[in-house]
Amino acid sequence: MTAKECITGRRSIRQFTDQPVSHEVLADIVEAASYAPSWKHTQITRYIAVEGETKEKLSHCTSAYARNGEIIANAPMVVAVTVVKGRSGFERDGSFTTGRGDSWQMFDAGVASEAFCLAAYEQGLGTVIMGIFDQEEASQLLEIPDDRDLIALIPIGYPAESPTAPKRKAVEELLSYK
Repeated sequence: MTAKECITGRRSIRQFTDQPVSHEVLADIVEAASYAPSWKHTQITRYIAVEGETKEKLSHCTSAYARNGEIIANAPMVVAVTVVKGRSGFERDGSFTTGRGDSWQMFDAGVASEAFCLAAYEQGLGTVIMGIFDQEEASQLLEIPDDRDLIALIPIGYPAESPTAPKRKAVEELLSYK
């Protein structure tokens, strides 16, 4: 599979079979995702695999959008994406490197999450990146340490659907030259 095939073929999957995700396959996916670029190579992204009873409890941390709770409950596993705070966008003395402050951690988490999802797709797994959930409740449930931030939840499993790609904007609308 070429990079373009992987990028254009991957879809957000919201329905999964009940086949479990092997821990060995998940480790391969995380290893591949670890090659995602990060601010000054800080590699701040950390993953927490959530299964069983804890995953069921996590599905109730989505009151803002109940459909996400159904998707989490249906997935055999959910991966919580966290970042180590205070590194991305900072200098060693604690000052910000740019005017964007600490917002670089979201960039790093996003790049790592996409790398994770593409690596999962290559393994035949489906994923969807979720940002609508009760961050405080989920962080408490998952016992996220104070030095980390919970950024996203990624349900992962073998797809029970094959959604088609939504229409994309034309290159002429997306690209300009100066």
